[in-house]
Amino acid sequence: MKSFVCLLTVMMLVLTTLPAFSAEKNELVVYSARKEHLIKPLFDAYTDATGVKIRYITDKAGPLLQRLKAEGEHTQADLLITVDAGNLWHAANEGLLEQIDSSILKTNVPEALRDPQGRWFGLSKRCRTIVYSTERIDPAELTTYEALGEEQWKGRLLLRTAKKVYNQSLVAMLIAEHGEAKTEKIVRSWVANLAAAPFSNDTKTMEAILAGQGDVAVVNTYYFGRLQKKNSDLKLALFWPNQKTSGVHVNVSGAGVVKASKNQEAATRFLEWLSSAEAQNLFADANMEYPVNPAVKANDQVAAWGAFKGNEMNLAKAGELQAAAIKLMDRAGYR
Repeated sequence: MKSFVCLLTVMMLVLTTLPAFSAEKNELVVYSARKEHLIKPLFDAYTDATGVKIRYITDKAGPLLQRLKAEGEHTQADLLITVDAGNLWHAANEGLLEQIDSSILKTNVPEALRDPQGRWFGLSKRCRTIVYSTERIDPAELTTYEALGEEQWKGRLLLRTAKKVYNQSLVAMLIAEHGEAKTEKIVRSWVANLAAAPFSNDTKTMEAILAGQGDVAVVNTYYFGRLQKKNSDLKLALFWPNQKTSGVHVNVSGAGVVKASKNQEAATRFLEWLSSAEAQNLFADANMEYPVNPAVKANDQVAAWGAFKGNEMNLAKAGELQAAAIKLMDRAGYR
């Protein structure tokens, strides 16, 4: 009964908040978990190039997925854009995304950064990597994610909360590589080394390093980039872990064509354009991320962070093992 009431509530919200989008043929509707200032320049560029209007709704990933489920076949959405492969996997697993067979997308998006069944495709790439104090740490001391649990980092490690999908995906990929038993030992060792309780976001985590609360942390690269942009003399630096083994953990913002879309061909063309050289810098640069298209270079600030070897395991694992990762982190005391 409770679940029925919840579903009814979601459906009522959908009906009362859905903008009055028209069903024009030369128009696409996008549901986006990326914020407006990151996506509107892209949409405007596509409209200028093709004449196709883009109308959009922005919200967090969870509410957007619930909205698509509630709307079902009546949705006006044509494309879903969201952050993290875990969220993309969930959308596909819920049957919300259409399988797309596109040679353009297969060429532009590396295999590890797209769904094996063609339901979602990464469009920009970020690393969840190690950040450290340049005042107190010699980067030669750093090696791997796993090594952050060693004795030398006791009382020096800072982490973001386990509630965030970015850390859930990182741990899920560690499970895929090491298995649950070994990964649980790794996570327990991190918890034992924490200098403070986990922070609510990556920015606060880095600010805590600057304040001397800890010396090393794990963050998404674009959060570092934002802080660096505000302070050119930032006493922090990035380190690429696991370069002699699996590579640094990479993740994506990406998109998929909505299964119930009435404009799937047009939505596919737009998705292909988003992966093109023309659009990739616009998509990635807005948030200081890396283009997924191998033919497109990162902007100067991002490129200055240095080259790295990324983990090449398919990111679908981040979604497949997310539930196991959440349970594991809870058992390990990582909150």
